[in-house]
Amino acid sequence: MRYTARWAAALGLTAAAVCGPLTGAAVAAPGAAPSSLYAPSALVLTTGHGSDAATATPERAVTLTCAPTSSGTHPAAADACAELRGVGGDLNALKASGDVWCTKLYDPVVVTVEGVWQGKRVSYERTFGNTCMRDAVGGSLFAF
Repeated sequence: MRYTARWAAALGLTAAAVCGPLTGAAVAAPGAAPSSLYAPSALVLTTGHGSDAATATPERAVTLTCAPTSSGTHPAAADACAELRGVGGDLNALKASGDVWCTKLYDPVVVTVEGVWQGKRVSYERTFGNTCMRDAVGGSLFAF
């Protein structure tokens, strides 16, 4: 009788160990549906003085979420998201404003953007001659 009880206990524990994760996954499957109809758009933006991101120390960093609503630590999240939507999320398509005049003082500023825009991975780095040039191109997006 003892041998049978041990065998039954061992078999029960083995079955629980092997099948337990399967039943948990089956129970969790209905909850795995997306919680939103919008593709994720969440970015981390940094800025700092230096010639490239590898050598510059980030001075400021903000988060920006654009779907389903504008949010994050960015001070002008709604305007920044509107600016991104205006260029289809292509940060390389940002152009300098024509009515801004900047000095030629060289004090390089690097901006990085990492994250996801409408479900696609984004990795962007750009060095500007100075903060005025950065602000002329980035508008509200880089104004943090």
